[in-house]
Amino acid sequence: MSRPATTAPAHSAATLSKGLVLLFAFCCGVIVANIYYAQPIIELIAPDIGLSAGGASLIVSLTQVGYALGLFFLVPLADLLENRRLMLATLAVTVVSLIGAGLSEGPGVLLATSLLIGFGSVSVQILIPLAAHLAPEETRGRVVGAIMGGLLLGILLARPVSSLIADHFHWRVVFFGAAAAMLLIALVVATTLPGRRPDHRASYAQLLRSLGQLFRREPVLRQRALYQGLMFAAFSLFWTAAPLALSREYGLSQSQIALFALAGAVGAVAAPIAGRLADAGHTRSMSGLAMALGILSFLPGVVPLPLGVVGLAITGVVLDFAVQMNMVLGQRAVYSLDPASRGRLNALYMTSIFVGGATGSSVASALYAHTGWLGVAALGSGLSLVALIAFAWAQAAPGEKRGLCRAD
Repeated sequence: MSRPATTAPAHSAATLSKGLVLLFAFCCGVIVANIYYAQPIIELIAPDIGLSAGGASLIVSLTQVGYALGLFFLVPLADLLENRRLMLATLAVTVVSLIGAGLSEGPGVLLATSLLIGFGSVSVQILIPLAAHLAPEETRGRVVGAIMGGLLLGILLARPVSSLIADHFHWRVVFFGAAAAMLLIALVVATTLPGRRPDHRASYAQLLRSLGQLFRREPVLRQRALYQGLMFAAFSLFWTAAPLALSREYGLSQSQIALFALAGAVGAVAAPIAGRLADAGHTRSMSGLAMALGILSFLPGVVPLPLGVVGLAITGVVLDFAVQMNMVLGQRAVYSLDPASRGRLNALYMTSIFVGGATGSSVASALYAHTGWLGVAALGSGLSLVALIAFAWAQAAPGEKRGLCRAD
């Protein structure tokens, strides 16, 4: 049985004003967007740097692999080092990498900088546990949900922004503009973010070893990581393959693809809703609903109806809503396990998610090339189905094996 969560100290709760929550949400959205700028413009980037059409999705998947590596090796340091300095260091890596991507002339350099862009962008996952630490127990779900709303808007708006910029200027301008935005965020972090020095005392090696101990000890963490990893694989699969389908099958320009991607931003409303539902004790029922919606979301793109682009847009909105709801519900449950280990718990949870995301995006181009949209829809729906089956299996198990926690 997982230990109950402890209540955040009163002085910490008072530190987190509404203005600071909005600032956290804004910073998270701008930082996480770096991972997704390349997603809708890989068909513009690939021929320009000599990368094959089949290998184009490596640009996206390597960024996500870099993010997963950063989650595993950098984010745990949030339980050991002063958080603001750690964030500034990771932002510096991101700025240099974005500039390098914009200057790259060959596939090797761009793929390497894509990996580093993801690696440095994990600063967003230092911010979220910090907010959870500052928030009182009774509103933690709402605070995390509000900040995740900003983060998820960043994910969803990154695609239309990069499409518009690439269509009217050049794909390189996307990366240079992102580097400028990171310099602005670094200034905001340096001047406004509250400092936090963790109480945890250990060496870096001990910290990394403790990740395995935490993963074995916390069944809720293992379960939520599996569910969201599968759901995020479906999410990345869709958003990597959809621009290919829109361009090749429907002849949409980059600006039109940008308008399509804006439809997915509607799903960001799921984050604050999920946070409030988690605070009210509805994690279990809403998790099942989110996974079921993930399965059903792909149907409009394959049913024998003349839905066309509209069908794909419906898939994008419903899938985004489902994935974002399940992510916030999972975070609320994971953050309630052990306040002293939130940085590492978050690292393990998010690493699993982005391993799933990198897997989904890495197979998208080849799967679409060989099977068309039907194959993409079948795999995307199947991933959510596996998550729902695993969730149902865990709920049917006795309480000890199920890993019940207060967030359930």
